[in-house]
Parts: sequence; C-alpha cells; structure tokens
Amino acid sequence: MIKLPTSKSGRGALEIASAVAREAGDILVSAFSVEKHIQIKGHGNLVTDADLSSEKLIIGKLRSEYPGSGITSEESESLPSETGYTWLIDPMDGTNNFSFGIPFFSVCIALVKEDGPLMAITYDPLRQELFHAVEGGGAYLNGRPISVSNRTDLKSGLVGFDIGYEMGKGQEILEVAKTLRPHVFSFRVLGSGALGLAYVSCARLDIYMHRRLYPWDIASGRLLVAEAGGTVTDWEGKPLSKDSTEIVAGNKASHKEFMGLVS
Repeated sequence: MIKLPTSKSGRGALEIASAVAREAGDILVSAFSVEKHIQIKGHGNLVTDADLSSEKLIIGKLRSEYPGSGITSEESESLPSETGYTWLIDPMDGTNNFSFGIPFFSVCIALVKEDGPLMAITYDPLRQELFHAVEGGGAYLNGRPISVSNRTDLKSGLVGFDIGYEMGKGQEILEVAKTLRPHVFSFRVLGSGALGLAYVSCARLDIYMHRRLYPWDIASGRLLVAEAGGTVTDWEGKPLSKDSTEIVAGNKASHKEFMGLVS
C-alpha cells in the first residue's frame, strides 16, 4: 500500500479524512429535516447553506492538518498545492435530493497526486455508511472488505445513472438507457454519482454511467471501484484522466458487455 502524506498531528490521512467526513455528515443530517436556504446556480443545479457549512468545516480541518496541500472543492476557489498532494472535496453530492427531502446524498473526500486518487472516502451520513479505499489496499464499507458484483451478463444486472445538469448530455444518457433497456434487468436514477460509484464497489449496482461529472464527483468513486476489482473508464473505454467528465464503472464482464452495446 502506498505511503500517504504526514499530518501535523501525526495521525494518518485515512483516520483524519474519515473523521472529517463524519463531522461534515453530521452537519448535513442536522440540516436535512429543517427549513433549507437554497440558491440556484444553474438549471437543475442548487446549493444550500448545508453545502457551504460542510465545505467550510472540511477545508478548515484539512488545511489545519495539511497546510501545504492543495484543495479543490465544488463551492470554493481552488487552493494551489505546495507538496504535490491535493484534496478533492464534494461537501454534499446529491444536493437536489437533499433539497427536495430525498434521503440520498453523501460527503466525498479524495486525496490525489498528479492524475490519480491515492485515497478515497464516500460517506452516506443518513445510513452511516463509510466507504473507503487506499491505492493498493482494497475497498471497504464500514471497515469490511467489499468487491464488485460477480454477475457475468447485464440481463441479470442493475444499472445506475444520472441525468446531470446539461440538457444535451442528459438527453444523451437517456438515449443510452433506451438502447440498453432490452439488455438489462433494470435501471436506477440515483441523484448522487458518488454513491452510484460506491454502490458499484459493493455490488449493489453492476454498472454506473454518467455523461457529465466533475473531478470531485469522480475521484473517490473511481478508486473505490478499482480497488474493489472493477473497471473504470471514460465513454470510449479509455483510462480516466484528471480532465475526464464522463464515466462508466462496473465489474469487468458487465463493463465489457456495456461497451459492446453502446459503441
């Protein structure tokens, strides 16, 4: 397993990130059942006070422990890295679900260096499910090892996807779903890409697909799926880069069949 950067307190990066994710999750849970203050960022794209409070806590805690590391987060300007390490943060993935009272959202924290994630945390605070992975060390749910599904064909498989904020990309994913419909067991539209990828890593989904995600949406999930034994690529079946916005993740058999159906 790789060596992660040393914190000021001497605690491990996984311990720190897990604790921070849980604290941020507590903020979201506390705000979930009360009146929400919502701003519109764009078509179908919202931000709430809970997003901002969660982000403030996460950035403050990580900067305190890793003052030279970069920070890239959904709601704030990026902070440059002096060490080569950068934290990618989504303070709440699934804000639309949260805003409409749908109990399905997550906190995502990933540590990356150059193009690839080294450590991943995806935390569902309502179910208290913490998914984590460290490069070369496997994937875990609440400390127990997990792996992708072992189903060998999509006819018995469950496929997850989300439409996203861009009208064109949303229409594209619906057309793909239409193409796949005769070949899969069923679909789920989740509202949290990070949880969709986490669900692939623990065999709840066979495939998760999206045509327009952001780095903070992808980073934790791509490592979870890879460390759980799955395949993660862009829409053409190529390895993801730091600029990738499209993703297909699944077990190896399902991914291969998916690519054959949509290419």
